[in-house]
Amino acid sequence: MLLRGLARESGHWGDFPERLRQALPGSRVLTPDLPGTGLRHREPGPASIEALTAALRAALPPGLGPLHLLGLSLGGMVATAWARRHPEELASLTLLNTSLRPHAGPTQRLRPAAWPMLLRHLLGPTGDLSAREATILAWTSARHAGDPVLPQAWAALARRHPMRRLTVARQLFAAARFHALAPPWPTRAAAGSPAPKPIRIACGLQDRLVSPACSEALAAAWGLPLLRLPQAGHDLSLDAGAELADWLARETAATAAPDPLSGTRPAPSPAPS
Repeated sequence: MLLRGLARESGHWGDFPERLRQALPGSRVLTPDLPGTGLRHREPGPASIEALTAALRAALPPGLGPLHLLGLSLGGMVATAWARRHPEELASLTLLNTSLRPHAGPTQRLRPAAWPMLLRHLLGPTGDLSAREATILAWTSARHAGDPVLPQAWAALARRHPMRRLTVARQLFAAARFHALAPPWPTRAAAGSPAPKPIRIACGLQDRLVSPACSEALAAAWGLPLLRLPQAGHDLSLDAGAELADWLARETAATAAPDPLSGTRPAPSPAPS
């Protein structure tokens, strides 16, 4: 299950879900919208990450089974809140360019230079949607800035599913307040115990919105490896979709098969740095 970030919807995943399906044959990839976005744009957007998580879970069909939950940016906060409250519902947790208090400061969690763009294009008057989306693309992508096609596609999404400015403001408020000191479950197995469920963290080193230091601090605090993607910006699935899909396929294979001698799953292989 894939969860998008601030002021984005499931349509912004582009071809990444299909990349995952190809990398993980037989898998089912779900891309639900958070309340207030996408197909749920008419709903009020909650003002806390916990409320966003509860509203997301309430709209899902029963019996999905343990989920491999992946969240990008604010979506990673929702994924973390889900993992903390309902760990039994998840098989793994993957966080992309996510920032969590208290592991990073305000100017790392959202770079000061990004505030004028947010105020003008996400919280201000709508204006020219194509121009707005071109600006957002320039801030979120290190590889596709200047692409003439993507802003048109994203503008079409915005026209089809217009997002309220109040929802964006509430998402910002929710993200600023969210706090997660400890991981949702232990990241190291006790002697003789099975390996814990995987928690994976990745970041783009060209992120103009959120400092990579946020992911670095989180990985260090939780005792986890960190996948660093040198040429990728904030939208990791856009800038490094193939690399991410391949990495997730390798990690899933490494943690799925039981050790033939012990009967337990091996510990996850370290992600490349």
